[in-house]
Amino acid sequence: MLPQIKTILLATLPINELRGTIPLAISILGLKPIEAFIYSIIGNILPIFFILWLLPAISNFLSRRFNIFNRFFFWLFARTRQNFYKKHEKYGSLALILFVAVPLPITGAWTGAVAAFLFGIPYKKSIILIFLGVVLAGIIVTLISSGVFSLIGII
Repeated sequence: MLPQIKTILLATLPINELRGTIPLAISILGLKPIEAFIYSIIGNILPIFFILWLLPAISNFLSRRFNIFNRFFFWLFARTRQNFYKKHEKYGSLALILFVAVPLPITGAWTGAVAAFLFGIPYKKSIILIFLGVVLAGIIVTLISSGVFSLIGII
């Protein structure tokens, strides 16, 4: 399989996303940093379209069929929206972008998509905000992985 295809597929995986894929694509698969960046972004953003599209249907289905899910989703959505709107009022759309952009575990496009759904951010706006966060995370991880920060003495 081509290293470009492997990079796209690896970047689609939750938790790994582009944070783990870019260093792997550069060091093991032999891609140039710019190639690793581009293919990882493609792979990282692809599942987001489906996650944001399917989450409402899955949540509605489970809530209608099982009372325990209905109570859980009601509690989770109310609690999360209450906490988010304070931050959203203060930071606006930047809150979701930064959440996705920070290259740490439990942040990223998958979690950002779930957060966007829970916070009621419209589909198209969510895609754009998550994409911007993915690009920023990709820049950070690519710079770290290619040694740019060590060259200038930051890391």
